[in-house]
Amino acid sequence: MATTTRKPRFQSFSRPKIRIGKVASTGKVYVDYKDTETLKKMLTLNGKIQPRTRIGAAAFEQRMITDAIKRARFLALLPYTGSAQ
Repeated sequence: MATTTRKPRFQSFSRPKIRIGKVASTGKVYVDYKDTETLKKMLTLNGKIQPRTRIGAAAFEQRMITDAIKRARFLALLPYTGSAQ
């Protein structure tokens, strides 16, 4: 009797890929609120700020990014919500 042994297959949920933060790779220490093109990449389509694991930023970088996005929203450089369709 030939028996084959199989590995048990479990469901694996892959975590999102950790990317190098754009702030850390360029060597910037300050995130400028006037740089709207970079800040738009850190927002979802609905206008939410992406989490740290998706951006790949450190904790202090994420705090600077959040403050810059909120400041740009207040000055009407970025929208509070996603694009109106």
